[in-house]
Amino acid sequence: MAKKITERQIIGWYFMQLAAFAGMGWINAISNFFRSDQAIETYPWLTMSPAMREWIGGRNAKGFTENYLQIKNKLYEATIEFLVSDLKRDKTGQIRARIEEFATKGNSHWASLLSTLILSGAATTCYDGQYFFDDDHEEGDSGSQSNDLSIDISALPAVKGGSTTAPSVEEMQLCIMQAITAIMGFKDDQGEPMNEDALKFLVMVPMSLWQSAVTAAATPTQVAASQTAFEGLRQQGLEISVVPNARLSTWTESFAVFRADGKIKPLIRQEESDVELKVKGYGSEFEFDNNAHQYGIDASRNVGLGRWQGACLVTMT
Repeated sequence: MAKKITERQIIGWYFMQLAAFAGMGWINAISNFFRSDQAIETYPWLTMSPAMREWIGGRNAKGFTENYLQIKNKLYEATIEFLVSDLKRDKTGQIRARIEEFATKGNSHWASLLSTLILSGAATTCYDGQYFFDDDHEEGDSGSQSNDLSIDISALPAVKGGSTTAPSVEEMQLCIMQAITAIMGFKDDQGEPMNEDALKFLVMVPMSLWQSAVTAAATPTQVAASQTAFEGLRQQGLEISVVPNARLSTWTESFAVFRADGKIKPLIRQEESDVELKVKGYGSEFEFDNNAHQYGIDASRNVGLGRWQGACLVTMT
């Protein structure tokens, strides 16, 4: 006869899995995390730190711009229910498996929120009033700048022809390099380069483009006559990682490149309360009325669009 599963066991399984699976590694690479203590947080948007200048007429201090970003916390929950009879009869470990999956789903919630944000980036405004992915960003002395690239792969020189939904390794390498080149060339409101010290880049692709992207990044030699070999860039300290994201399934001809080593990231995570586990278990009124137990998690949090200059959308045409 199977031994009855206790609340203590279930709670223990949940927290063991929570500790074992900390979440997807790309989340911290492209988003800043901030604690919140109110319903809506306002982030006054800082200009870039000023460059050194000749001391003429006293100091010229730089402060905040008039731009700002607001993020409103939302309450999220997930609840799982077991019949008391199932807790007594489970011989195959299905309850433990479901509890561990439950913890994993809670851990991956940030990935879900951020992926939705990325997907909407070409139609959602950020702190400067433009869409996050847009072709006409402009601040102060920056000039007009685009982080929404449309690349005609048929016009790329000396490459083997693929298609927009199945690009060749050569085409993917060139598209990745154009995005990195754009990011490293972005200027701030003072006309100064913002990303000239960037060394780590993250290429996020839908599953359909994963093979060509990961092969392109891993290929150590120059495959296109007009291209700088990725190996040469790696010798200079440049790191390019590829992340497949199954949540970007609506992208068939697009992918995004992010700077992964900046202090201020392209995206923002905000949390008012940690994920909390709540139980309606043995001896509860819920058990009396339903002959079942419930385990629920909830958290107050949200995400927002941060510094667009650390990201670039590529659409192959």
